[in-house]
Amino acid sequence: MGNVVLGYQTTLHEKLEFSGIGVHSGQPVTMTLLPAEANTGIVFNVTCPKNGQNEDIPAKFTSIGATDLCTVLGNMGGVYIATIEHLMAALRGLNVDNLIVEVEGNEIPVMDGSARPYVEAIRQTGLKQLSVPRCFIRVKKPVRVDMGASWGEIVPHDGSRFEIEIDFDSEVIGRQKFAADLTADVFANEICGARTFGFMKDVERLWAAGYALGSSLENSVVIGDDNRIINPEGLRYEDEFVRHKALDAVGDLALSGAPILGCYRSYRGGHKLNSLVLKSLLSDREAFEFVEVPMNQTRVGYSELVAVGAPAYAAVLV
Repeated sequence: MGNVVLGYQTTLHEKLEFSGIGVHSGQPVTMTLLPAEANTGIVFNVTCPKNGQNEDIPAKFTSIGATDLCTVLGNMGGVYIATIEHLMAALRGLNVDNLIVEVEGNEIPVMDGSARPYVEAIRQTGLKQLSVPRCFIRVKKPVRVDMGASWGEIVPHDGSRFEIEIDFDSEVIGRQKFAADLTADVFANEICGARTFGFMKDVERLWAAGYALGSSLENSVVIGDDNRIINPEGLRYEDEFVRHKALDAVGDLALSGAPILGCYRSYRGGHKLNSLVLKSLLSDREAFEFVEVPMNQTRVGYSELVAVGAPAYAAVLV
């Protein structure tokens, strides 16, 4: 990835191009990742295939729309981009701060159902360090959301950590836990390869509702009616299901607009819960503060982060 210093913003060295299908739309999609200047953030430049309308949608929590089966971003003009969580997870996991994502379609290509194709491409092209310091969001007090039998919370922590637990009424899944401090290596080696999953019994219902039209054994782990994995290659990890939920959480929380210093925990969570916790955190100005790394530091601990005034980083949240 090159000698990128923690305290500085990054972008890609060169543009990257991807093509595939949307897992829900089933339609072909082309996507280009373009290097961007400091303080651009992640911006989706979406061209709607139906009317040719082209608009920018910033990758931040204020753009979040539907969160039922995937995370959708949209604007007041009706332009939207769906299934952004795997790409956003790859960008946050590898510390990519600034990027223009040009998409011909309304959905990000699903690729193999994980973030691995994005991680491999980004690591191959490498990151370019910019001259502007990186801003972090430091959690100051716990924020929790309860949603039926599910709950999610984000609490102060020395670094960025995810503790995810799932509990399915399925013998092949059952109750699984995954916990890790998020670094580029941890994301690349332990999280990014985990694929999306679903049950064969739900397929007809999803098709009737217009979802999962592009889903296949090429991009999803499928559990059959006999409670067995249908994919001939089996699982990539013994606990691939909870690792994919961790991947989704990394991508959903990346819509904060800046790396979060805190520990995110969830039980039986999903996109909706992830987004509710993020919105609850960022709507309470006593729950977080902006910090940055001193410019002369190349390796820093939590205690070496210094607080900065919110107005200088207002663009992160508005």
